[in-house]
Amino acid sequence: MTGGAFGDAVRKDPPESADVVPLREATAAWFRISLQTFGGPAGQIAVMQRALVDERRWIGQRRFLHALNYCMLLPGPEAQQLAVYTGWLLNGTRGGLIAGVLFVLPGLVALLALTVLTLAAGDTAVVVGLFAGLAPAVIAIVLQAVHRVGRRALTRPALVVVAVLSFLALTVFRVPFPLVVAAAGATGWVLARYIPALADVEGRSVEAGAAPLISDDALHQARPSLVRTLRVLGVGVGAWFAPVLLAAVLLGPGSVYVDEGLFFAGAAVVTFGGAYAVLAFVAQQAVQVHGWLTSSEMVHGLALAETTPGPLIMVTQWVGGLGAFRSPAPLDPWVGMIVGSLLTTWVTFVPSFLFILLGAPYVERLRHNRHLTAVLNGITAAVVGVIANLALYFALHTLFADVRPVSAGPVLIEVPDIASWDPLAFGIAALALLLLFWRRWSTLRVLGACAAAGLVATLLR
Repeated sequence: MTGGAFGDAVRKDPPESADVVPLREATAAWFRISLQTFGGPAGQIAVMQRALVDERRWIGQRRFLHALNYCMLLPGPEAQQLAVYTGWLLNGTRGGLIAGVLFVLPGLVALLALTVLTLAAGDTAVVVGLFAGLAPAVIAIVLQAVHRVGRRALTRPALVVVAVLSFLALTVFRVPFPLVVAAAGATGWVLARYIPALADVEGRSVEAGAAPLISDDALHQARPSLVRTLRVLGVGVGAWFAPVLLAAVLLGPGSVYVDEGLFFAGAAVVTFGGAYAVLAFVAQQAVQVHGWLTSSEMVHGLALAETTPGPLIMVTQWVGGLGAFRSPAPLDPWVGMIVGSLLTTWVTFVPSFLFILLGAPYVERLRHNRHLTAVLNGITAAVVGVIANLALYFALHTLFADVRPVSAGPVLIEVPDIASWDPLAFGIAALALLLLFWRRWSTLRVLGACAAAGLVATLLR
């Protein structure tokens, strides 16, 4: 126990605007991270793990996993929420806003440019070639995430079992993601009664790696209070729906912009389990109910979102853009496409900021609770299974052109047609694995090399 005046000092909350690292340095770091956020949540979490925990050592491994576990419980893109949370820990509210915006911005710009390119000229050999190299490289990045997080989180055989069972529940039995997380948390709490180390609030139950340069007590905190909660809630909800209200006033309450704004604002709060869990619902409503795009265009948009930086849920931007392009009144189609894209992106991601800025102070207060620690250790183990599930899904759909579900009672397994294997995708995936695990290249460097390889191979065909 720390005692005396020093103990009182370290327990005091720093002011809301406190910067643990210089804001300019943190902003530059988030900008570099934002350019590497390929590969869905697994690859994005791996990038943040490497940049913040392994290289800069601004945040300790256990604190990083504590934040990740909270984000996994929320609706919305967990990787982007993790960026907001860790940005908040380092630089308060300003840091959280900067981290969250930069995390989304490259993907927004890239997908908007690709939407314009697709609508204007369709696919080109250059775009196809770049994507042919990027998609297989993402497989290696996701596998690296499984290795890194698993090596540090699965420190007990019981946790390995939890991770394996979570993977099987998601992959084979198609158990809903929230149930898997709830079961893993309950299992962690029960196991801690027999393995006390799983409730160790000092962090010995999770491999710490290199000690962080910034102690946990120095990271940003904010005392939770009713006044702060109401202030954040009022500003957040107001910002969330302001563009929809503005569209209703300026463009008409029956315009496609209001329909898209309300639909995607609702979808943003039911996206438990990540983007894959909600995309079937979004596709069904957007294609069959609203007629904003065709089913093949929905698949095309998903492919673009898979191979551009940022969260996979950015595919909603594609849907909103095409829907507004097709029914732009009273705007020009191209202006309507831009407005629809930006409005959809806004209502999709603003809730993520709201959930973190509202909940993080309360979660931080519970950081030393032994029961919560045990629950979150169980969830951490499940996270490894979740990332492994994403790795398998992405590998199957990237390396093979034909993947079909095969069911037998409660079991549903996706089986690839071996004859549909893609030699180029296999070759680039192998190259990416060698560069990451053997040569230890940076993620951005590997993506650049694989994109170049895909482009050259496509142009030479």
